[in-house]
Amino acid sequence: MLEDIQKNFERVIALYEGEREANAGLRARLAESEASNDAYRKQITELERQIENLRLAEAFLTPTGSSDAAKDRINKLIKEIDKCISLLEK
Repeated sequence: MLEDIQKNFERVIALYEGEREANAGLRARLAESEASNDAYRKQITELERQIENLRLAEAFLTPTGSSDAAKDRINKLIKEIDKCISLLEK
């Protein structure tokens, strides 16, 4: 009976160690995934900024008859800059 308890105890310890290692592996994968996610978010932000810059450049390159598009784009950028400044002031 004591041997059975000891075998069961050893089995429980072995199972615990296996689960602990699996947990450590999952934590490492989670950290790696979070790092990748952050990198992708930064890349998306940079690409969105580039898109806005291209749209702004396109608005300035439009024929003189469509200056309303350029004005709208400039107004939008001014609003975004004001929003950023207000966030920085907080």
